[in-house]
Formats: sequence, structure tokens, C-alpha cells
Amino acid sequence: MFQAPRGTQDILPQEQPYWLFIQNAAEATARLYGYERIDTPVFEEAGLFVRTVGVGTDIVEKEMYTFKDLGGGQLTLRPEGTAPVCRAYIERGMASLVQPVKLFYQAPIFRYERPQAGRFRQHHQFGFEAIGEGDAALDAELIDMAWRFFQELGLNKLTLQINSIGCPVCRPAYLAKLKEHYDEHREELCEDCKIRLDKNALRLLDCKKTSCQPLSELAPRSIDFLCVECSDHFSKLKSNLRILRLPFEINPGMVRGLDYYTKTVFEIQPEEERGQSTIAGGGRYDGLIEQLGGKHTPGVGFATGIERIILNLKKQNVNVPGLPKPSVFVVWMGEEAGKAAARMVGDLRAAGVSAVTAFTARSMKAQLRQADGTGCHFAAIIGAEELEQGFITLRDLRTAQQEPVDFSKLVDRVKITGIETL
Repeated sequence: MFQAPRGTQDILPQEQPYWLFIQNAAEATARLYGYERIDTPVFEEAGLFVRTVGVGTDIVEKEMYTFKDLGGGQLTLRPEGTAPVCRAYIERGMASLVQPVKLFYQAPIFRYERPQAGRFRQHHQFGFEAIGEGDAALDAELIDMAWRFFQELGLNKLTLQINSIGCPVCRPAYLAKLKEHYDEHREELCEDCKIRLDKNALRLLDCKKTSCQPLSELAPRSIDFLCVECSDHFSKLKSNLRILRLPFEINPGMVRGLDYYTKTVFEIQPEEERGQSTIAGGGRYDGLIEQLGGKHTPGVGFATGIERIILNLKKQNVNVPGLPKPSVFVVWMGEEAGKAAARMVGDLRAAGVSAVTAFTARSMKAQLRQADGTGCHFAAIIGAEELEQGFITLRDLRTAQQEPVDFSKLVDRVKITGIETL
């Protein structure tokens, strides 16, 4: 018996209200801040992610789904959304547009991770990217957008963590000090961190293993090594966040898991879980466009995982509106009534009223039971008597009250009751 691959899930009808609720809120928030939708391919050239995400990151070293296509090229299922958007920005000539170019996407993301609550090997993200402006005011606006998005969803008890990890000018001195700190404790490191120490020291701060946490807490802080430009940028970010009345905390140990970040990094986390269940994260990536062959172009963005949002909506008991059910179930008895039912369903749908009916002859009791199961408001009953006299029996399935209604007046009668139409 076949099953869904490990780390994936089927999104069943009863879960769809959560997805639509989040999608509507994300798209409304994007429009509010002037973002336009972009969709990129599910797979890209493998080098796009190796170059931008970074050698030594868990994503590149352990988690990417990379395969050789029939043409001999190396392709990778998208493990994150920013690099493809930046590739499209360069390839499609978006540098000629008014800057910053504000883009958002919804996309499946693929990473070979250990499945757990809120973490899947195929999950779905909303991502927001603003490319072409380096001012810290844009960082603050983006963070404000993320915060507002979660407020619109009804999520509370969240914390906003920020940090600055510097730039290519000031980061080398910080990395040297960081490496020196960890080198003194090499024997205490997990095997992965011993490799990180030699290949990519910044990733040492990503380690979630208990044995490495004390070393991380005692590690040098990136904000103590910032150059004048990065220090001014971070000060302006904090000032703008205060202007926007956003409650932030500085987390000196936060670096995010992608090598392209510069200066600002941030995460939004549930208060009780902190970094164990981040629901949004992002930062500035001023060198990424240049790294991909474009001109030096600053950028900033964030992404949020839909599955993890749903997990938090359920934990916080947020009431999510259900999807509309069909309005009318047409019940019929007899061959001629079945023909009339088919015509009636067609007329109702043409008028914008959602309607369904049974496909095979069943007892009235069975059809009414089916009508209840579909969540319909009304059952429109057609039998021999109704056909002969030109009316239907309209039963309100919520009150059990029923009345005769002329065939030609059914649509108006249903609409008068205020039933939602498609």
C-alpha cells in the first residue's frame, strides 16, 4: 500500500480553511505594503543555491534535493525562496524598474530534514523580498509588515528578535574572534561543529545540540565588531522599530542559516518556545545580486512557513472561518424527477447558487442524509406530485421547516434568505 513520502503531507479538505485564511491575509498584507506576486520554477540550477546559501550550511551539506536531468545538468528542488527571486530580478531586467522592487511569493520548499511538528521535507512558504534599497527604514518596514501579518491572523504572544551580523568589511575580524573562541574548546564540540569550525565558523552559532549551547552563549557578539556603516545602520533600524512601536529584543547569537545575509537579521517566535519554533525569519542580503552576476544591489526579505503558522493558530485556538458549503441539495424520486433535478441544478449554478444532487436513484431518506452530510442549507425535493403541479418542496435543513415553491421562483427564494452564492 502506497503512502505519502516521509516528511510530506496531504492537505485534506478539512484543513483547507486554514490555508485559505493564511493566503488571503498574506496577499492582503502584501497589497497594503505595495508588494506584487512573482512565481519562480520549483527547481533551479544546483549552483544557484550552492553559491548563495553557502558551503558549510546544513542546507547545502545535508538537505538539498539535487538530481541530474536527462540533459546532464544538475538541478535542485528549491530549498529556499530568495535566491530564485534574485535570479529572476537579474534575468528579467528588473533593475530598470522603480526601486525598490517589492515582490512576494507562495511556494513549496524542499529540504531533507528530520520530520517533526511544524517541520516537513516539503513545506510551503510565503516570502517577501524588497530589492534595490539599502536604507534601514526599509528593513523596519518589512519587519512591521511581518508583525502586522501575524496580528491580522490573530496570533499573539510573539516575540521579535533582531541582530546585526555585519558586512564583508567588519565580519572577518568577528569571524576570527569567533573561531578563536571555539578553537579553545574544539574537543567539546559535536562532530558537525568541528567541521563548521574549519569550513564556515559563523554556522557554529546555528547548532541546536545541547552540548554546544554553552559555548554559543559565551561566544563573541557580532554587534561588538560592527564597522561604522553597519553600526549606524543597526542604530537606525532600532530607531525606526521604536517609531513603529514594535517590541523587539536584541539576540546577539542569532545569525540565520544562510550565508548571504548581511547586517540585519530577525526572527519572530512564539514566546513560550522561542527559537525552537520560529514562524518567520529573514534579513538583509546586500551582496546577493552581485554574487549572482548582477550589479551591486541591496535587498532585504523574510519568509514564513504556512504549516508552522497553522500549528500556532491551533495552539492559540484562533477561530478560522470555514469555507462555504453548497446552498441547495436537489432530492429527486423517479426518472422524470431526476431529469428535472439535473436541469434545476444547472439553473441554480447558472444563477450563482451552489447546488448538488444525487447521481443514482436512492430513497428520500438516504438523499436527505447525504444533503445533511454535505452541509447544505436547503433540500429542494422533487417527486411525482411536485412534477405534476410545477413546484418543489423546499426544506430548510437547519430548522426542518419546509414550504412549496414554484419551479421558476426557486432561485429568487433561495437568494432572499441571504444564502451565500458563488
